Amino acid sequence: MGAVSTVLLILITIICPPLGVFAVAGCGPDLLINICLTILGYLPGHLHAFYIEYVYYERKEQAIAGRIASERAPGIYSERVQGTSYGTISNSA
Repeated sequence: MGAVSTVLLILITIICPPLGVFAVAGCGPDLLINICLTILGYLPGHLHAFYIEYVYYERKEQAIAGRIASERAPGIYSERVQGTSYGTISNSA
């Protein structure tokens, strides 16, 4: 089921980048940034959307493997994408 949802998310992002960002990051600064980038040009919106999706899936795979990313990904403001809200993982320091 994970591969099917990933392919569907990629297709949605190709058609409309802000929808892909909304599906991964929700309504927040990342979505607003992506809407602005898409208005400025279709390519910047795509690059930003695919970067957010890449970080989301990379952090999710790391969480499944039991590794927690020690640094925040630059340019991403959503805690959901950063990987701090995957189940019982906590970043208590």
